[in-house]
Amino acid sequence: MSLGIAFKGPEGIVLAADSRVTLTAEMRSAQEKMMLPCTFDNATKLLQIAEQKFVGVVTYGLGAIGRQEPRTAHSLLPEFENALSQDKVGRFSVEQFAIKFSDFFMEQWKATMSESSGADMLFLIGGFDEGAPYGKVYKVAIPSNPTPEEQNAGQQFGVTWGGQLEHTNRLLKGFDPQLPLIVKNFLGLTDEQRIALEKHLEESLSSRIPYPFLPLQDCVDLSVFLIRTTMEIQNWIVGVRGVGGAIDVATITRTEGFKPVQRKTVVGQRRVL
Repeated sequence: MSLGIAFKGPEGIVLAADSRVTLTAEMRSAQEKMMLPCTFDNATKLLQIAEQKFVGVVTYGLGAIGRQEPRTAHSLLPEFENALSQDKVGRFSVEQFAIKFSDFFMEQWKATMSESSGADMLFLIGGFDEGAPYGKVYKVAIPSNPTPEEQNAGQQFGVTWGGQLEHTNRLLKGFDPQLPLIVKNFLGLTDEQRIALEKHLEESLSSRIPYPFLPLQDCVDLSVFLIRTTMEIQNWIVGVRGVGGAIDVATITRTEGFKPVQRKTVVGQRRVL
């Protein structure tokens, strides 16, 4: 599942993600078939693109593409960068880059996935157009919705998040994402009433955070807090523990471009005390 965050603030964009990826292994015996989840805590979900200094990507959702030989988004990055270099365009706009990125991963999906998995590999793509005062964030879902959709367009600022999002929803929106549907089914509401209820709850319960006011450091701190809180609460909850490992964070600004804030590194043997 994981948790990915793209925070569009007035001073720049923050991209943040955990490092846990979950694969499901099929175990067979003479009597039954079992599906066992296997977690790995060193996946890279914060993607930096060679030769494209003013964009970055966070991935969440489905952890890998490929039925026979699953590949993470990060492991496919060299092939994407090689394909991108053939265009010889120089600096892409954020939207142009998002389209190229989406097209590449749709091709990978079609080539390696024989049928729908029932889940998407999702991407939040953030960056700055040349000369633009504020950044842009786009969302892409492979394969269900490959057309990039801009989040918080224009001079709107705020957080876009996805993956295992129930705790982040409760903190920022004030309620679990399942609540409107639960109320609808319990009270027999129509879909129109459910939508109206969700809008009312969000307007009434959302955390009062002045997004247009926040300095870049506060955007970083809030992004890390949301991921760390989800990790910590999962230590006591019976259910899918899909968020874990190190938290990778980067900022993108109009002057400095992509700049890692904290990022795990490859190390040798860990010393046991």
